[in-house]
Amino acid sequence: MKKSVSRRQGLNALLCTASAFALSLPAVAAAQGDGPLDIITVTAQKRTEDIKDVPISVATVGGEKLDVLKSAGADIRFLSGRVPSLQIESSFGRTFPRFYIRGLGNTDFDLNGSQPVSFVYDDVVLENPVMKGLPLFDIDQVEVLRGPQGTLFGRNTPAGVVKVASARPTEEFEAYANVSWAKYNTTATEAAISGPLNDDWAMRLSGVLNHRDDWVNNQSAGPESDLGGYIDFGWRALLLYDNEGPLNALFNVHGWGNDGTARLFRANLVQPGTNNIVPAFSRDQVNYDGVNKQKTRGYGATATFDYDLDTHTLTSVTGFKDVEFFSRGDIDGGFGASFIGNDVPAPIPFDAESADGLPKLEQFTQEIRFASNDLGPIDYILGFFYFDEDLAIDSFNFESLAPGNPQDGYAFQSQNTEAWALFGNVNYEASDQLTLQGGLRYSSDKKDFSAQRVQSPLAFLGVPDVALPADQSSDDDFVSWDISATYEVDEDTSVFGRIATAHRAPSFQGRLLFGDVITKADTEEVISYEAGVKGNFDEGKGSYSLTGFFYELSDQQLTAVGGGANFNQLVNADKTEGYGFEFDGRWAPTPNAFFTGGLSYNSTEIKDPNLFIQPCGGGCTVLDPDSTVDPSIPAGLVSINGNTLPHSPEWIANVTARFSHDRDGGGELFMFTDVAYESEKNFLLYESAEFQSDGLLEVGLRVGVTNPEGDLEFAVFGRNIFDDQSLRGAIDFNNLTGFVNEPPVYGVELKASFN
Repeated sequence: MKKSVSRRQGLNALLCTASAFALSLPAVAAAQGDGPLDIITVTAQKRTEDIKDVPISVATVGGEKLDVLKSAGADIRFLSGRVPSLQIESSFGRTFPRFYIRGLGNTDFDLNGSQPVSFVYDDVVLENPVMKGLPLFDIDQVEVLRGPQGTLFGRNTPAGVVKVASARPTEEFEAYANVSWAKYNTTATEAAISGPLNDDWAMRLSGVLNHRDDWVNNQSAGPESDLGGYIDFGWRALLLYDNEGPLNALFNVHGWGNDGTARLFRANLVQPGTNNIVPAFSRDQVNYDGVNKQKTRGYGATATFDYDLDTHTLTSVTGFKDVEFFSRGDIDGGFGASFIGNDVPAPIPFDAESADGLPKLEQFTQEIRFASNDLGPIDYILGFFYFDEDLAIDSFNFESLAPGNPQDGYAFQSQNTEAWALFGNVNYEASDQLTLQGGLRYSSDKKDFSAQRVQSPLAFLGVPDVALPADQSSDDDFVSWDISATYEVDEDTSVFGRIATAHRAPSFQGRLLFGDVITKADTEEVISYEAGVKGNFDEGKGSYSLTGFFYELSDQQLTAVGGGANFNQLVNADKTEGYGFEFDGRWAPTPNAFFTGGLSYNSTEIKDPNLFIQPCGGGCTVLDPDSTVDPSIPAGLVSINGNTLPHSPEWIANVTARFSHDRDGGGELFMFTDVAYESEKNFLLYESAEFQSDGLLEVGLRVGVTNPEGDLEFAVFGRNIFDDQSLRGAIDFNNLTGFVNEPPVYGVELKASFN
């Protein structure tokens, strides 16, 4: 692991360089801060509150930092590692992101896979992972709520919530446009216009368009010569009604889409017996005999009503989403196959080309809240939530070795989920310094699942084309609760403690292309204990938050991905434990210097001596015990007792630094740099020498100038400027196939604002 050591040294060196740069700017070194930082407000408890008063480990990303991190049209994975304890990855590329907080997530790539991290966009939960890949544009703020959020946010929140809020219509006219061009003819355009229509109504229109040319050349004679390009788009129209009366209404209509390349898998990417990328690897080359393409279309509408009753506010949030999705890829990551003697590069035991689609995904949600307004020492929220999702899944297999890549396998699934909940939260100010809080939620969850195979890709082995329809259902209810206390030590410091529970509803998995079994994972439950301190320092020029935590999961839902059978299976682990800490800080020592930093440590361990899974299909060096070590382990399986959770690095660190110099004629010169580091992590439930990352260190840089009025900005930027080349995931059923992080990108950007 020498590379990991060098990355840590690189991180230290970069921080020293940033400090030296700060001291080299006379204006920065001499200037003094002239006031405290702005207060960060969050809606983590469905009220607007000072982040210091919220007894939850919350991190926010917004403003310039958010704009910089998503430079060059980056998809939502740009948040991964930029917030302590947060990881985001995808084996589909720019869609179907999988979130992990404090090590808790789900590697399942099936299109009905559930996740323990909830994603809430403009107060509407987006359950299916395909919905979570919509582009982020014209955003006010992103909040990351770490730890169980089972009371106010409900089902499927054992790990936490990622909450995104769009910018709202304004009472005064304003507009902006950002246009950038970068390497690979990467263009990103984002614009918004907002203002009043009359005394009662205001509107905001915004949109984004991201594009990249195909930049990866297929070295083999496959059906496609160039890959890697994409077009992403999104639009949103917000209409706000506010006549300063009791009723306030916000209507949100939006859509998004993606056309382009799916994830590029690389055959034999890893050197056997190590996790090193092979020396011959080149980012801009593949050897494919399969088709690669992806398309997403999504539409939605939200209606939010707030009715002020003086002492109380009645809120209704109604949301509807409709999505279609299709993704096809060369899964074996190479050309040909060993049994016909033309496999490239290196051995490919058999070809694998498949596709998955969502011809139908519809989601409807309704939430009604009744909240008190500063009644005195006691305030509360009472609410009702309803969720209905209807989806259909198509799964295809294709024969890459035959002319025209004909279809040779097809199966389909359908799933309907209906859930409802009643919840309440009470806040009690026991004294001027002590606030106590408690919450309770009752949830009911029903699922009906069906799957059927129509055409078997293994018919040549005697597997029948038609598998009889397999139906499953679940009907479960559970109660989540939390209690917390916040104590204000002084005007700058508060401490808090929290105990919280949450549940993940039962899940089904039925990829019948390569098997005849539907697997089910029962309800998952977590209890978490955490305590922390939040405060300000340096006369309000800095702020920080430090939280320590311990959690225990019962019946954790895990996905045994791939393996020799190339078949996803759901399992429940008897117990999983995790502990660690999270630190978030910001500091503006002078008007010309601003720093943010985050650090987290996460230790996770699966504790189930009776849980055995199938390891890789070939080529990897399995490190877990099997029947040759322990006769009690079934033949062909390995024990994962004691393993860490997938995609759970122990250490995550991030730093941003902004320095500016005031120009004589007005405006400023500025530099913004950001660093994201993560330590080693495992990709799968079992451990092997090959299928793990040795860490990641990505650095971004942005240098620019503004005009005297501050409404024009020109900048040059780079992402991953030191070309860190790291494994990000693996396909384990065939050869040592994997995929890597994004390449370095350099470009220019022009921003203009109008008001």
